[in-house]
Amino acid sequence: MIELDRDPRTGVSVDPGLGTAGAPDADPAIGRAATPGASSRPRRSATLIDLLERSADRDDRGLRLLDRHERERFLSWRRVAAGAERTGAALAALGVRPGDRVALVFPTGEEFFDAFFGALAAGAVPVPLYPPVRLGRLGEYHRATAGMLRAAGARVVLADARIRRLLGQAVAAARPELGCLTLDGLAGAAGRLRPREPHRPAPGDLALVQFSSGTTVDPKPVALSHRAILAQVEMLNGLWPERERIVHSGASWLPLYHDMGLIGCIFPALELGTDMTLLPPEVFVARPATWLRAISRFRATVSPAPNFAYGLCVAKVRDEELDGVDLSSWRIALNGAEAVSARTLRSFIERFRPWGFRPEAMTPVYGLAEAALAVTFSDLGRPFRSGRFERASLEPGEAPCPDPGGRELVSVGRPVPGFEVEVRDGDAGRVGHVGRVWVRGPSLMEGYLGRLRETARVLRDGWLDTGDLGFLSGGELFLTGRAKDLVILRGRNYGPEEIEAAAAAVPGARAGCAVAASYLPEESDGEELVVFVEAARDASDGLRERLPAAVREAVLGALGLRPDRVEVLAPGTLPRTSSGKLRRGETLRRWLAGELAPPEPVTPLRLARAMAGSAWGYLRSGVRSEVDPADSTGSTGSGRPEKA
Repeated sequence: MIELDRDPRTGVSVDPGLGTAGAPDADPAIGRAATPGASSRPRRSATLIDLLERSADRDDRGLRLLDRHERERFLSWRRVAAGAERTGAALAALGVRPGDRVALVFPTGEEFFDAFFGALAAGAVPVPLYPPVRLGRLGEYHRATAGMLRAAGARVVLADARIRRLLGQAVAAARPELGCLTLDGLAGAAGRLRPREPHRPAPGDLALVQFSSGTTVDPKPVALSHRAILAQVEMLNGLWPERERIVHSGASWLPLYHDMGLIGCIFPALELGTDMTLLPPEVFVARPATWLRAISRFRATVSPAPNFAYGLCVAKVRDEELDGVDLSSWRIALNGAEAVSARTLRSFIERFRPWGFRPEAMTPVYGLAEAALAVTFSDLGRPFRSGRFERASLEPGEAPCPDPGGRELVSVGRPVPGFEVEVRDGDAGRVGHVGRVWVRGPSLMEGYLGRLRETARVLRDGWLDTGDLGFLSGGELFLTGRAKDLVILRGRNYGPEEIEAAAAAVPGARAGCAVAASYLPEESDGEELVVFVEAARDASDGLRERLPAAVREAVLGALGLRPDRVEVLAPGTLPRTSSGKLRRGETLRRWLAGELAPPEPVTPLRLARAMAGSAWGYLRSGVRSEVDPADSTGSTGSGRPEKA
């Protein structure tokens, strides 16, 4: 293993001359890294329903739900199981059959768990979807949600009562057979319809359809079996050191429709029968200090987040919000779901070290929805590892060359137990060369639901093409970017992350809100670089006017590259995925089409019109927004006569 220098200020391991020679655990023929064997913890459950039943005797362990005032409501695992039983019986009585997909649109709260585990108890497949959080973009939301409902083949939609009032247009476009119901409406139906015998899923049955992030293309429906999810959950819990497992408790603000929030937080806590503290995502975004206070207050040992969340804490949390906070219990601060920035990690460590945060707690990781979640983990209890490389050597097919003034990359660790990682340069892999990252392991998806051709393009002989680019060094994975996101200028490839980081750091720019893309203008001899940057909400007119020149100078200074165009945008203009990632390709497409516009202002009148449009959508579509009390036991619930 390569010896690393340690930053005496932060305790972070930094390799100023990280080499690319193959490590002893790398196959010299294909550039492969693997962690031999699987978790040593015995498999104790075959399905998620088994997990829930095993923990259902616990009244003293469960979910701690915090509201925007940080008030606590405790939901024991026994209560979760009881809610699942009620909802499952109601779904079965309504006519939901084993294997049917049930779409769920709920905020973080008790009803989500009633609906999610209730769908499983009915033998159905839950499909968590994101609520309409950006009310200024409801048109986009309806189109995206209708597309996901159709892609998942949802037979019924269950929704929070307030959210349901906005879903009519999406439901009308997708036309799920059994309509869109609240849990109260579903319970009303269950009292009038004939119950069905409960169904127990098998390990190979589908347990969940979760959508990929959609950063480069539209989100795809990832189909995961009970077996795959249980393999991921038991592997994750097998990683925690024994002393941490005994006192394990988690805290999360991550959305429950996101793999890191659901598979990475809820299911491991359920499998261990321990506690998990949950904050609504919107509360964290508005006041990031609530996350840190929750970790301190409930002595959480594990808490994950994407890179932007750590940067948001550095930028927004004030000292006075941390009165009495002690972060010393936080032993594993997972950082994944998007590109990991060494600068962000150092800033977070330095900022919160006085409140007990340990440098070695910061744990970069890598995973994706198609693998259920995690693929690689950094070594626990070790400061994160990084290296600087000559930018030209980070192009596909090249061998990364150490350069003290080059691009800094963070290791996202080694394959988790049971997983293998290959980096393929063309048809064959070469140790230490940049190429496409392929992974194999026990929690890979069954495929994209109903999309055989797309599945065949990424799943081959048990290996998954992640679409990410990177290389292996010392058995650890370093990512250089997404293959589809590369900025190509004059025959050279550039990762957009560095361009965006330089642009977003300019005074007057909104933190984390920049997109870099290359395009070929009409009547041009070559590709040009355009940088889109949102202005900060509090930026003065003078700062806004100077932003284009300042961004050009910042990018030139950081990469020796001058943008051809800089587009300054209003806050909230850049399109994002449901998990908050910026969509580079979609940004460029909208700009070229003249459709890149800020969200509409949210006013009471506009909200009233949206609800009226939703109600009209339900009426004209013929699908039910609630169950009619006059329904008979033979009704299909579709609002149309049942065919003979």
